[in-house]
Amino acid sequence: MSAKKRKRYILIILVGGLVVLAGVLARPLIHLFSTASRDVNELEDLPPGYIDDASRLNLTQVAEVWRVPVDSDDPEGQIAQLLANARAEGRSVSIAGARHSMGGHTIYPGGIVLDMLSWNQMELDESSKLLKVQAGAVWEDVIAYLDPLGWSVIVMQSNNSFSVGGSISVNCHGWQYNRPPIASTVESFRLMQADGTIVRCSRTENRELFSLVLGGYGLFGIILDVELRVMANERYRLEQHMVPVNEALATFDKIMNKTGLQLVYARMNIVPDTFLNEAIINAFFSDPGGEIPALAEPGTAELKRAVFRGSAESDYGKELRWSVETKLQPLLRGKIFSRNQLLNESVEVFQNRSADSTDILHEYFVPRRNLAGFVQAMRRIIPQHEANLLNVTVRVVNEDKDTFLRYADQPMIAFVMLFVQDKTNEGEIRMQAVTRDLIDAAIEHEGRYYLPYRLHATNEQFHRAYPQAREFFDQKRKYDPHELFQNQFYIKYGKPGEAAEAVQPNSQKRNDGP
Repeated sequence: MSAKKRKRYILIILVGGLVVLAGVLARPLIHLFSTASRDVNELEDLPPGYIDDASRLNLTQVAEVWRVPVDSDDPEGQIAQLLANARAEGRSVSIAGARHSMGGHTIYPGGIVLDMLSWNQMELDESSKLLKVQAGAVWEDVIAYLDPLGWSVIVMQSNNSFSVGGSISVNCHGWQYNRPPIASTVESFRLMQADGTIVRCSRTENRELFSLVLGGYGLFGIILDVELRVMANERYRLEQHMVPVNEALATFDKIMNKTGLQLVYARMNIVPDTFLNEAIINAFFSDPGGEIPALAEPGTAELKRAVFRGSAESDYGKELRWSVETKLQPLLRGKIFSRNQLLNESVEVFQNRSADSTDILHEYFVPRRNLAGFVQAMRRIIPQHEANLLNVTVRVVNEDKDTFLRYADQPMIAFVMLFVQDKTNEGEIRMQAVTRDLIDAAIEHEGRYYLPYRLHATNEQFHRAYPQAREFFDQKRKYDPHELFQNQFYIKYGKPGEAAEAVQPNSQKRNDGP
């Protein structure tokens, strides 16, 4: 073959390859560009006198939003005076941090909302490995404070946008391996009770209150500050395994037998054609052989957002996201992280900014022996209701031995689900139906559901999942006999006789049932 023909042949191959490559890339690029171009922030400021939470479905008129006056000479005295004034006026008080609960847990109609976010100072005692932190501090600030000192959080959610007080009030958990929920890391806290007195609670001091307030949803008093155990910030190495769901537990057992496992979670495939049939397991191991990476903002945030939000719009978007997360993202992110880097991602990266829809979290806990049966129920229930599922993350939670209203009464497998819900009556009714069916499935498989989310569970479901709840509410009235501290959660499940008379959070009438 002559040199001229050879060049022409090579040119044809190159052009053909580029055409094929362009064809392969055209659809995903068009999809991502289209998603990004429509991704306009349509969220509006709250009207004066109203408050809402992360669900954007609980817009409620309140008497006042009262922020802790941190510049005052006696802010705790002023908080106590606020409570005295509320009692005198017959007002209820709800307590709010970042307001990432979704069922009105920080809201009472016509009540006073105590906004704790300005109450955010912290101090580390390195000798005892205890961080004393005020309840309004958010984890982003906690991580930024601890990182230069070489320390990190032991247990927290997978994002940094929540407040410390809110996290222990819902007794959060994360993807920290071989750990119970966050209550296990609380050494003590100071609590202001309804009469303005302040008590210290720990496992040896006011033990009953300690167990009730942790995971107590702000119904027993105001958490002022917390002593949290901390651990060293470390360098971690990522190991990933893509497996069929029916092999996930066996693979996880192999991972657990390796030394140095620190963080682990799985993500399930939500593509309709292979719905919940595959999982990618992400395991992070201690890797002490090198420099600990500096704390930095998460990389490729705009691309991650476009891929994630695009999966809300179409089945193709879900296919593309699964391909990116299992094939491309590991190459873009690398394999080495610090612990603090992994914990330092904001929920705002993925936030739904549409005026017409919102993202709603669900979470269910089942013992390992019933994992397969619950997954089968998920495969049936979610498509049956045509629910728009965005994400399923699977975590392991150890038994909780500290809190009264516990969800992990034994070692549990947690399924964290994120759905897109239309902000219409039809969307609300559909979400209520899928929630109740999933709750029934969890209970049938000896499990429970998580309480910080929408209040769609019936009273019967709530008490089946949490048989200790009646005593919990009795204890609430013992410690707060005038029921000063209230919220929508308490209205529905703690005072069911009054729930039907409560003011609806917004103009959308809900069919919450008995």
